[in-house]
Amino acid sequence: MLIAETTLIAQLKNPLTQEQAFRTLLSQYKERLYWHIRKIVISHDDADDVLQNTFIKIYRNIGTFKAESKLYSWMYRIATNESITFINKRAKQHHIGVSEMQERLVENLEADVHFDGNEMQRQLQKAIATLPQKQQLVFNMKYFDNMKYKDISEILDTSVGALKASYHHAVKKIENFLTE
Repeated sequence: MLIAETTLIAQLKNPLTQEQAFRTLLSQYKERLYWHIRKIVISHDDADDVLQNTFIKIYRNIGTFKAESKLYSWMYRIATNESITFINKRAKQHHIGVSEMQERLVENLEADVHFDGNEMQRQLQKAIATLPQKQQLVFNMKYFDNMKYKDISEILDTSVGALKASYHHAVKKIENFLTE
């Protein structure tokens, strides 16, 4: 059962109802956040780790949530930032750039038992990996998650116009990659 966002936020901030409310939050958002993270970090195991870190951060910081945006947007922003931090940290550990790290993650899809996509999906992931990070995020949220530009704008703290341009450029680059 879906709980109204304002009710859920109130329950999350109340020490007496916080634990049960957090379980509700997990059940309502875990899968959507997992797939959002998975599109960024590619690997199932890494996505699980980042998802866990995301929910820890949400739990620790729910008291500071001001409801200036939707709870969903706030959590997506945390998940996005955790994913980017993860990739940046992984790239630094391997002494390589972020784009090279993305390409390596996509190459590892072949060995990932949790990836059940076909060759076209693998090629699409390779194409997405060639995009600058922000374009990847915008493309994934718009194309796969079918999010509205307004919601993406809240999550990425970018204007709708800039997002539309980013999405347009991302689509063109992906088309070029796939037709080469």
